[in-house]
Amino acid sequence: MLKEKLKNHQLILASGSPRRQQFLTDLGLDFSIELKPVEEIYPPELKGAQVAEYLAELKTTPFKNKLKENEILITGDTIVCLEEKVLGKPANEEEAHQMLESLSNRSHEVISSVCLTSAKKSVVFHDVTKVFFKELTTEEISFYIQAHQPYDKAGAYGIQEWIGQIGVDKIEGSYFNVMGMPLHLFYKEILEFIS
Repeated sequence: MLKEKLKNHQLILASGSPRRQQFLTDLGLDFSIELKPVEEIYPPELKGAQVAEYLAELKTTPFKNKLKENEILITGDTIVCLEEKVLGKPANEEEAHQMLESLSNRSHEVISSVCLTSAKKSVVFHDVTKVFFKELTTEEISFYIQAHQPYDKAGAYGIQEWIGQIGVDKIEGSYFNVMGMPLHLFYKEILEFIS
C-alpha cells in the first residue's frame, strides 16, 4: 500500500544502519542508499529529543540543494538518555563497558528521530521509549561486548541482540524505536509528507 502511494517518488536513505535499511525493506519500499559523512556534533545546551532531532537534520546538510523534484531523503539518529546525560556510540571496549554498567539495574530513554526532506520542504519527528534493564553482571557485559562489538550503537547495545534478550526487563513504548526508527510515526509522517 505504502509502496503504491510512493510510486512517483524516489526514496534515498542516508544511513549505514542495517536495521533502518531492513525496516524500509520490510515496509515493501524501494530505496537507494547514499552515505555522506557528517561530523555528529551538537550544541551542548540541547537536551534529549532536541539532540536527536538536531542530528537527524544535520545529516541532511550534504544533500541540501541537490535533491531532485521527486526525491525524498530519509535521515535519522538514535540516542540513549540516562537522566540528563546523552550516551552516544562508544569509542572503545572500556567506554562500552562503562555505558552498560551505568544502564544496569536502571531505566533509560531511547530517542529516535527521523527527518524527511525534499527539494521543497522538510519535517523532523521523534519518539521516546523507556527501557528497563535488570542488574547486569560484569561477566554478562564483557561477554556481550566481545561477542557483538556494539561500537556502532548508541548506549553500547542493540535491544535485538543477546544483551536485550537476557537483560531487558520491560519497555514502555515502541520496540522498533529502540532499534533505530519509530516505524509507526514514519508511516504516518511520510503519507502526510507526500499528500
